Amino acid sequence: MRLSALLKKAAVTSANVPLDTEVTALTDDSRKVSPGCVFVCVKGRSFDGHGAVPDALKAGAAAIVTERDLGLPQQVIVDDTRTAYALMCSAFFGDPCESLKIIGVTGTNGKTTTCFLMRDMLAAYGKKTGLIGSVYNMIGNEELSAEFTTPGPYELHSLFRQMADAGCEYCVMEASSQALEQRRVHGVRFEAAIFTNLTRDHLDYHGTFENYLAAKRILFENTDLAVINLDDGHAAEIIGGLSCPAVTFSMNRDEADYTAKNIQIKSTGTEYELVGEGVIARVKCRTPGRFTVYNSMGAIVCLTRLGIPFAEAVALVSESGGCVPGRAEIVPASADYTVIIDHAHTPDGLKNILEALREITAGRVITVFGCGGDRDKTKRPLMGGMAVQLSDAVIVTSDNPRTEDPERIIDEIMAGIDKPRIPVCRVTDRREAIKKALKKAKAGDIVLLAGKGQETYQIIGTEKLEMDERKIVSEILNG
Repeated sequence: MRLSALLKKAAVTSANVPLDTEVTALTDDSRKVSPGCVFVCVKGRSFDGHGAVPDALKAGAAAIVTERDLGLPQQVIVDDTRTAYALMCSAFFGDPCESLKIIGVTGTNGKTTTCFLMRDMLAAYGKKTGLIGSVYNMIGNEELSAEFTTPGPYELHSLFRQMADAGCEYCVMEASSQALEQRRVHGVRFEAAIFTNLTRDHLDYHGTFENYLAAKRILFENTDLAVINLDDGHAAEIIGGLSCPAVTFSMNRDEADYTAKNIQIKSTGTEYELVGEGVIARVKCRTPGRFTVYNSMGAIVCLTRLGIPFAEAVALVSESGGCVPGRAEIVPASADYTVIIDHAHTPDGLKNILEALREITAGRVITVFGCGGDRDKTKRPLMGGMAVQLSDAVIVTSDNPRTEDPERIIDEIMAGIDKPRIPVCRVTDRREAIKKALKKAKAGDIVLLAGKGQETYQIIGTEKLEMDERKIVSEILNG
C-alpha cells in the first residue's frame, strides 16, 4: 500500500517523506515496528509515542506520523495523531466498516447483554452478524478472545475486515467511554446507537461525571439513529442537539415512543407488554429482573427501526436464550441453594442484580463482592451501602486489587456501611470469602458472587492469577 492511500482521510499538515512510498504495516506501538512500517506517535496519559521515535527508526520505520515537527526526513505531520491513526487503520484494512451495518451500545450497565441479545436476534433472523465486546468477539458463530471492551483502532478494523470477508451484514459492538474519548471509533459511522443508562463509573479516568457523560455522547454524534432509555436522568442531555432522529423507550414515562406495561418478574424470567407507535405485543425473556426489561426493549426498538417487523423482533427476543457469561449466570451446583455470578461492579449494577434476586428468592440473598484497585474510589462506600441495603448477609472481599492494598480498599467499602441491620464481615481472600458464603447458605437462598463476572483471573499487583469462580464453587462443594 502507498503512503498516500493510507493517509487519504487524515488531516495532513506537511510531509517530508514521498507520499508514493510503499508501506508494509501500521502501528502505534514502537515494539511492533518492522521494516517498511508506519509508526504513529500517539500521546497517552502515561506515555507519549513521540518519545519512542528513535526505537521506531532503528526498527526500520518507513514513515513517522507526528503532531509536531521532529526534523526528520521520514516525518508526516498531522493535526491529531489519535484521529489520524483511527482513519489510517480503516484505510489499511480497506475501509471494511463501510461494508457493515454497525450498531453501537453505550452506557454504564447493560451494554454486554444488549449486544448479545441483538446478535442472537439478528442471527436468528438470518443476518450473519459480528459481535465486539467485553466477554469475547464473534465473527458469525466463531468466538475470538477479547482484551478490551472496545479494542484499539488497528484491532477494531482488523475485526471489521474479518467480518466483511466472512459475509457479515451487521456488527453489534459495545462502545466504552474510554474508547470514545480516545477516538478509537473515529470515522466509523453507526447505523444505530443505543443509550442504556448512566451512573457513576470510570471517574478515575474521566475525572468528573460531566466528562464521563460527554464521552458517552460522542457515539450519538456519529450515528444515523439514536435509541434512548428515557428513564435515565441524563437522557435529555444525550438527546439534546442531536442531528439524527431519536426513538425512546421507558418503563415509567408514557411520552416515550415505546413503553413497558404489566411487568411480571418470575424466577423463570421476565414478561411484559411492549406498547408503542400503534403496536402492542407480549415480550417474554428468560432472565429475571427489571434490567432485563430495559435491555430487551432497547434491542427490540432498535432492530424494529432497522427493518425487522415488530412482531418478529418480539418473537426473536422470546426465543433467545439470553445467556451471557458472567451476567446473572447460574453456576451448576449440587446444593439446595442457588449460586449466581454477575459482573456488577458499580453501585447501580449491584442494585439492579440485587433487586432482581430479591424478587425471585425464596430465602435469603448472600452477597460476596469487592471493588477493583486503581479504579474509581468514590463508588466504594456507595457499593457497600447498596449491598447492605438489599442483601440479607454481606461478605466484603477483594476484586482485582491491582497495585492497591486490598485491606485499604475494603476499608473504603466498609466506610459506607453504617450500623448494618444484617450480618456483615470482611474476608480479604476471595476464595475464602466464597467458601464462607457457601457454608452460610441454606435451602432456598441465593449466593451472589458480584464483580468479576466472566473473568477467570484475579489481578494482584501486576500479576494476573488464575481464578475462575465457577471452578472454585465446584471445588468447594465437591470437597
